[in-house]
This record gives sequence, C-alpha cells and structure tokens, in this order.
Amino acid sequence: MQRPLIIAPSILSADFAKLGQEVSAVDQAGADWIHVDVMDGHFVPNISIGPDVVKAIRQYTKKPLDVHLMIAPCDPYLEAFAKAGADHITVHVEAGPHIHRSLQHIRALGKKAGVTMNPGTPEITVENVIDLVDLILVMSVNPGFGGQKFITGALDKVRNLRAMAGGRPIDIEIDGGITSDIAPAVARAGANAFVAGSAVFKDRSPSSYGANIAAIRNAAALARGEAA
Repeated sequence: MQRPLIIAPSILSADFAKLGQEVSAVDQAGADWIHVDVMDGHFVPNISIGPDVVKAIRQYTKKPLDVHLMIAPCDPYLEAFAKAGADHITVHVEAGPHIHRSLQHIRALGKKAGVTMNPGTPEITVENVIDLVDLILVMSVNPGFGGQKFITGALDKVRNLRAMAGGRPIDIEIDGGITSDIAPAVARAGANAFVAGSAVFKDRSPSSYGANIAAIRNAAALARGEAA
C-alpha cells in the first residue's frame, strides 16, 4: 500500500514578521504538516529559529509540526524541541557519530523520529537505523537556504530508500525545489511527503496558498494513480 500523500509547507519561506498568522493560513489552506527548518549557522551556512519559536507557533495549528534539525550537535537540543511541541524530529546522519542513539532518544521523548542526509551523502548510511525511523527525509537541495533548484539525483535516492523501507510504515519525504512540475517525478519515484516553501509562499498572499498547495497535491496524486 502507498503511504498517504502529505504536503508540508516550509515556514522558512513564510513572512517571519507574522509567522503565527502564516502558519494558521497554510493550515487552513490544506497543509497536512507544517515543516520547520532549524539552522545553526554551523552545520549549514544560515541561522533560522530555535525551540522558543516552535513553542510560539504551536498554538496556531493542530497539524503535526515536522521539525528538521540542521544543527550539529543535535542531541543536546532534542528534548527542548520535543517540549516546544514538535511532533516529528528529523536529524542528519552527518550531524554526529551516534545517529542510532539520537533516534532512540527522539522516540523515548514520545515523538516520531526522522533521519536525513545531505545530497552528497549516500542513502546506505541510514540502512542500519531504518527500524528506528518513522520517516526518511531526502534533501533535494543542499540545506541552508530556500529557493534552490531541485537536484535530479534525488530521484534515484528516493527509489532506493523506498525499496529499502520495504513494507515498513515509513514516510519518504522530499525537501528542496519542489513544485507542481517536479512533484510527479518524485511521486513516481516513491516519495509520499512533499516539503514546499517557495512554491507555497511565493506570492506572499494567503489567498493563494490553497491553490499552491492544491497544485502540488494534485500533480503528485495523478502521478500516483489517484483521483486529483
């Protein structure tokens, strides 16, 4: 069976001056998850938000907060993000020497555990922790900035990871350069969760968010053989 189709707008592309309202707007516009990119200026060349911001936006949605930690080390901050209201916490295999321990900790905190890797890191790096994860995030851009072009090599990575997951109830999530034009190929490769920042928030107009989300969802659904 195919995993459910998920659209997760990335608030990295939202208007930070009114972040709570932006989260509420994409929630009402049809988002399934809210994707939160956490950057430390060390692991990636940018700084974004921390646990206090996650806590602040938690009140604006009941949808899952899908928190992607682009930080190193990540272990000292897992509990803080869990307490702030994260529902999923995804960590990088490159962020520390003990990814197995990190994932165990996330699960012990009662959260869904995710693992991800940079575009230049092979998917085999997650094979030995696949029984500990609820989702695998495939980076289709180099992490650190929004608005980048999709790296086509991510498609093979998605195919390999979907095969690796087998019949396990694991979501394969894709992040970077996702648009309604790119979504069909990614869906056919086996991804079921689509992170989209610029493609959702591009007009900076909440009235357009629903149509932008629907365009990605419909394109992916058609590629999956589902009625749009």
